[in-house]
Amino acid sequence: MKSQDCIFFQLAKASQAGTRHWQECVAPFGVTAAQGMILAFLAEEDDVTSGGLGSRVQLDSATLTGIIDRLSRAGLVERKRHPEDRRAIRIGLTVKGRSVAGKIRALVEPENRSFLSNLTPEEEMIFRTLLRKVISRRKYQ
Repeated sequence: MKSQDCIFFQLAKASQAGTRHWQECVAPFGVTAAQGMILAFLAEEDDVTSGGLGSRVQLDSATLTGIIDRLSRAGLVERKRHPEDRRAIRIGLTVKGRSVAGKIRALVEPENRSFLSNLTPEEEMIFRTLLRKVISRRKYQ
């Protein structure tokens, strides 16, 4: 088997291509690809616990904390105490963050289509199904 046929190499290259594409989309908003995804998730559901957000975006606490720190310094999100649980912190969009997050969220679907434009609708469905299968297999072992 040639090295370029190794699944780990192929997955890494696909991830790099996707990240590069998304980074180009969100760069005009002054955020990184990862920050853009966090903002897109918050546009769907704002004012969530950091633990809940971490579960949704599937990032470990340390990584998420760093991203939230940078978004907070940029004035896009704020941390708030949870009203019922002193140990929990809620993450919410600021007014500026809500505007930026809404614009980024609006990019997700058209940019998904753009990035996968060389696939037929059937291939895209199969690709997404297989990705979910690989991710869920690794997540629970």
